[in-house]
Amino acid sequence: MTLKITQAILLIFGLSQSFVSYAEDLSEYEDSTFRFQTTYVWQRKAAFDAPYADGKNSLGSGLARSYTATETGYWGFRPWQGGELYFNPEITQGVPFSGLAGAGAFTNGELTRTAGTEPHLYRQRLFLRQTWGLGGGEQKVDADLNQMAGLVDKNRVVLTVGNFSTLDVFDDNAYAKDPRTQFMNAGFMAPLAYDYAADARGFGYGFALEWYQDDWAYRIGRMTGPQTPNMLPTDYRIFKHYGDQVEVEHSHTLFDQPGKVRVLAWRDRANIASFSDALAYLQANPGADKQAIFDVRTGDKFKYGLGINLEQAISDDLGFFLRAMKADGKTETLAFTETDASLGTGIAWKGNAWGRAKDTIGLGYILNTISKDRRDYLEAGGISFFLGDGHPNFKYRPEQVFETYYSMNLWKDLYATFDYQHMMNPGYNADRGPVDFAAIRLHVEF
Repeated sequence: MTLKITQAILLIFGLSQSFVSYAEDLSEYEDSTFRFQTTYVWQRKAAFDAPYADGKNSLGSGLARSYTATETGYWGFRPWQGGELYFNPEITQGVPFSGLAGAGAFTNGELTRTAGTEPHLYRQRLFLRQTWGLGGGEQKVDADLNQMAGLVDKNRVVLTVGNFSTLDVFDDNAYAKDPRTQFMNAGFMAPLAYDYAADARGFGYGFALEWYQDDWAYRIGRMTGPQTPNMLPTDYRIFKHYGDQVEVEHSHTLFDQPGKVRVLAWRDRANIASFSDALAYLQANPGADKQAIFDVRTGDKFKYGLGINLEQAISDDLGFFLRAMKADGKTETLAFTETDASLGTGIAWKGNAWGRAKDTIGLGYILNTISKDRRDYLEAGGISFFLGDGHPNFKYRPEQVFETYYSMNLWKDLYATFDYQHMMNPGYNADRGPVDFAAIRLHVEF
């Protein structure tokens, strides 16, 4: 971690102390909050076999290292009854493998937020959450990041509006959600086929409306996307270009253990290229640049998908999860990863059995596939935003990832995680890999 990052951490820590003093026991009700997190991830990629030279968007076949460092502040207060206003400044720094190209699954979900070897400060979130109670008994809310301790009605309506991430509200999962504390691969942060509208860091502007009624929850939302696919500047024309999502959630008890089932549907509207148009352009212009998607963004198109999300406690310490999603696969990626159908599943096991209650072991598996339209384009030597060797002998195979981690509590809220990932057919290319990744993660929050 560089001197500048260290100085930034100390600055944010010092500011935090002017607002609150940290205590072991948080109050049961908070009018305001300031919390802080910092995460450092170091990853090493082993060299792997490849029968031909690395192409423009290949995952590099040589030994390489990657890192990310993030520091985030979480300010919040209650401006009126039922209202909560939150502001998150964040400092990021990091270097991805191969410029983030060459794989459907990003091996570190933090990588999309980083911006090179110099620290960058930006506003991550600024949003209002308003809750209207509908009865049904009171429910305790524990203090957390962007969440103040208190009580809410079990039945309620919640409106979130402003600058935030779609994933703050949709596609939650108790065992696989946060690459800072759980599985690192982005395929466990969200289904990789979920091409939710956002800027290059994963955030946007919009609203989400939730209705909680007994064991059910219903959510709808609309968010802004990028001006240009996979880039940072935001397209604020939310009635012209947007990402819509609808989610239904049901909570249940199975063999005396809690679980949830979620079904999520989404649709994007944006100026994005279709793969059939890009393939036709390549065939009509054999001497043209292979990245033909840039030449055929000729008008607004829709992209959509449907997925299911399961979480189930098996015991007090062991939990199972599964996400599966399929997109239509006709157009290029708008804002997430180059995946048209994805499955992520696994277990998380708390350490009570061996006397380490705050430790966690995770075991997970990811399967990613791409559509025939995207495959035909790559097999013709085409290059998309993150994928494409530009080689005419591209051999398609589904991409698969096995990940295991051990998160160890070192002291109070300081954790060290040891992570290993084995990826087969990176970039959906049978001629490349398999490749192994090892990582160490340090994380603290208070």
